[in-house]
Amino acid sequence: MKSRNPGAMLDDLDLQILRLLQKNAKQTYSEIGNKLHIAHSTVYDRIQKMEERGFIKKYEAMIDPEKMGIQHITALMTITTDPKETEKIAEKLTRFSQVLEVATSFSEELVIGAKVVAKNQAELHSFIAKSIAPLPGVLRIRTAIVTKKYKEERFCPPERRLRERNNL
Repeated sequence: MKSRNPGAMLDDLDLQILRLLQKNAKQTYSEIGNKLHIAHSTVYDRIQKMEERGFIKKYEAMIDPEKMGIQHITALMTITTDPKETEKIAEKLTRFSQVLEVATSFSEELVIGAKVVAKNQAELHSFIAKSIAPLPGVLRIRTAIVTKKYKEERFCPPERRLRERNNL
Protein backbone atom coordinates (compact mmCIF):
# COMPACT_ATOMS: atom_id res chain seq x y z
CA MET A 1 0.00 0.00 0.00
CA LYS A 2 1.30 3.43 -0.93
CA SER A 3 1.72 5.96 1.84
CA ARG A 4 -0.20 9.21 1.52
CA ASN A 5 2.44 10.90 3.62
CA PRO A 6 5.27 12.09 1.34
CA GLY A 7 7.60 12.33 4.34
CA ALA A 8 7.36 8.55 4.67
CA MET A 9 9.35 8.27 1.43
CA LEU A 10 12.42 9.61 3.22
CA ASP A 11 14.50 7.27 5.31
CA ASP A 12 17.16 8.06 7.89
CA LEU A 13 19.93 8.14 5.26
CA ASP A 14 18.00 10.72 3.22
CA LEU A 15 17.60 12.84 6.34
CA GLN A 16 21.30 12.59 7.17
CA ILE A 17 22.13 13.74 3.64
CA LEU A 18 19.67 16.64 3.98
CA ARG A 19 21.21 17.73 7.28
CA LEU A 20 24.69 17.74 5.76
CA LEU A 21 23.47 19.72 2.76
CA GLN A 22 21.81 22.24 5.05
CA LYS A 23 25.05 22.74 6.94
CA ASN A 24 27.02 23.18 3.70
CA ALA A 25 25.41 22.74 0.28
CA LYS A 26 28.81 23.13 -1.40
CA GLN A 27 30.00 19.74 -0.15
CA THR A 28 30.77 17.24 -2.88
CA TYR A 29 28.97 13.93 -3.15
CA SER A 30 32.26 12.27 -2.14
CA GLU A 31 32.58 14.41 1.00
CA ILE A 32 29.03 13.57 2.05
CA GLY A 33 29.60 9.90 1.22
CA ASN A 34 32.78 9.82 3.32
CA LYS A 35 30.99 11.34 6.31
CA LEU A 36 28.14 8.82 6.05
CA HIS A 37 30.35 5.88 4.99
CA ILE A 38 28.49 5.34 1.73
CA ALA A 39 29.40 5.58 -1.96
CA HIS A 40 29.28 9.01 -3.62
CA SER A 41 27.02 7.49 -6.29
CA THR A 42 24.47 6.64 -3.58
CA VAL A 43 24.58 10.25 -2.39
CA TYR A 44 24.12 11.48 -5.97
CA ASP A 45 21.14 9.15 -6.58
CA ARG A 46 19.47 10.08 -3.30
CA ILE A 47 19.88 13.82 -3.88
CA GLN A 48 18.53 13.53 -7.43
CA LYS A 49 15.42 11.69 -6.17
CA MET A 50 14.85 14.25 -3.40
CA GLU A 51 15.15 17.08 -5.93
CA GLU A 52 12.74 15.36 -8.37
CA ARG A 53 10.18 14.80 -5.61
CA GLY A 54 10.44 18.41 -4.46
CA PHE A 55 11.92 17.67 -1.03
CA ILE A 56 14.86 19.90 -1.95
CA LYS A 57 13.39 23.14 -3.27
CA LYS A 58 16.58 25.10 -3.93
CA TYR A 59 20.16 25.72 -2.93
CA GLU A 60 21.05 29.17 -1.67
CA ALA A 61 23.82 31.17 -0.09
CA MET A 62 23.04 32.75 3.28
CA ILE A 63 24.84 36.06 3.41
CA ASP A 64 25.66 38.15 6.45
CA PRO A 65 24.63 41.72 5.55
CA GLU A 66 26.47 43.17 8.55
CA LYS A 67 29.80 41.63 7.52
CA MET A 68 29.20 43.04 4.04
CA GLY A 69 28.72 46.50 5.54
CA ILE A 70 25.04 46.66 4.57
CA GLN A 71 23.08 48.68 7.09
CA HIS A 72 19.60 47.31 7.65
CA ILE A 73 16.96 46.48 10.22
CA THR A 74 14.70 43.46 10.34
CA ALA A 75 11.14 43.70 11.59
CA LEU A 76 8.55 41.07 12.42
CA MET A 77 5.07 42.25 11.56
CA THR A 78 1.69 40.93 12.62
CA ILE A 79 -1.04 42.20 10.32
CA THR A 80 -4.62 41.73 11.41
CA THR A 81 -6.94 41.57 8.41
CA ASP A 82 -10.53 41.32 7.32
CA PRO A 83 -10.83 37.52 6.88
CA LYS A 84 -12.26 38.01 3.38
CA GLU A 85 -9.11 39.85 2.29
CA THR A 86 -6.39 37.82 4.03
CA GLU A 87 -5.37 35.71 1.04
CA LYS A 88 -5.22 38.73 -1.28
CA ILE A 89 -3.16 40.73 1.20
CA ALA A 90 -0.75 37.84 1.81
CA GLU A 91 -0.28 37.42 -1.95
CA LYS A 92 0.37 41.15 -2.41
CA LEU A 93 2.95 41.12 0.39
CA THR A 94 4.96 38.42 -1.38
CA ARG A 95 5.57 40.83 -4.26
CA PHE A 96 7.49 43.41 -2.20
CA SER A 97 11.29 42.99 -2.20
CA GLN A 98 11.39 44.20 1.42
CA VAL A 99 9.27 41.23 2.54
CA LEU A 100 11.33 38.08 3.17
CA GLU A 101 8.64 35.78 4.58
CA VAL A 102 4.85 35.72 4.67
CA ALA A 103 2.58 33.28 6.55
CA THR A 104 -0.99 33.23 7.78
CA SER A 105 -1.99 32.14 11.26
CA PHE A 106 -5.23 31.70 13.10
CA SER A 107 -5.42 32.05 16.85
CA GLU A 108 -8.00 34.46 18.25
CA GLU A 109 -8.21 36.07 14.83
CA LEU A 110 -6.81 35.57 11.36
CA VAL A 111 -3.46 37.33 11.02
CA ILE A 112 -0.56 37.53 8.61
CA GLY A 113 2.98 37.29 9.89
CA ALA A 114 5.71 38.89 7.79
CA LYS A 115 9.46 39.28 8.10
CA VAL A 116 10.54 42.59 6.59
CA VAL A 117 13.89 44.32 6.03
CA ALA A 118 14.57 48.00 5.52
CA LYS A 119 17.60 50.30 5.39
CA ASN A 120 16.56 52.09 8.58
CA GLN A 121 13.59 52.93 10.78
CA ALA A 122 12.44 55.80 8.54
CA GLU A 123 12.43 53.55 5.47
CA LEU A 124 10.52 50.87 7.41
CA HIS A 125 7.94 53.43 8.52
CA SER A 126 7.53 54.70 4.96
CA PHE A 127 7.13 51.16 3.59
CA ILE A 128 4.45 50.33 6.16
CA ALA A 129 2.60 53.64 5.71
CA LYS A 130 2.70 53.70 1.91
CA SER A 131 2.63 50.04 0.93
CA ILE A 132 1.00 47.92 3.63
CA ALA A 133 -1.43 50.11 5.59
CA PRO A 134 -3.35 51.22 2.45
CA LEU A 135 -4.07 47.64 1.33
CA PRO A 136 -7.83 46.94 1.41
CA GLY A 137 -8.67 44.75 4.39
CA VAL A 138 -5.70 45.67 6.62
CA LEU A 139 -7.17 46.36 10.07
CA ARG A 140 -4.11 46.64 12.32
CA ILE A 141 -0.33 46.36 12.01
CA ARG A 142 1.98 45.52 14.88
CA THR A 143 5.69 45.78 14.24
CA ALA A 144 8.60 44.53 16.33
CA ILE A 145 12.14 45.44 15.30
CA VAL A 146 14.61 42.59 15.76
CA THR A 147 17.46 43.72 17.99
CA LYS A 148 19.48 40.49 18.12
CA LYS A 149 19.30 37.10 16.39
CA TYR A 150 20.20 34.03 18.39
CA LYS A 151 19.43 31.36 15.81
CA GLU A 152 18.53 31.22 12.13
CA GLU A 153 18.19 27.82 10.49
CA ARG A 154 16.04 25.94 8.02
CA PHE A 155 13.74 23.10 9.03
CA CYS A 156 14.76 19.45 8.69
CA PRO A 157 12.58 16.76 10.29
CA PRO A 158 14.27 14.81 13.09
CA GLU A 159 15.03 11.15 12.36
CA ARG A 160 13.09 9.88 15.39
CA ARG A 161 9.80 11.49 14.29
CA LEU A 162 10.16 9.98 10.84
CA ARG A 163 10.72 6.49 12.27
CA GLU A 164 7.72 6.85 14.59
CA ARG A 165 5.54 8.04 11.71
CA ASN A 166 6.58 5.10 9.50
CA ASN A 167 5.75 2.59 12.23
CA LEU A 168 2.13 3.74 12.50
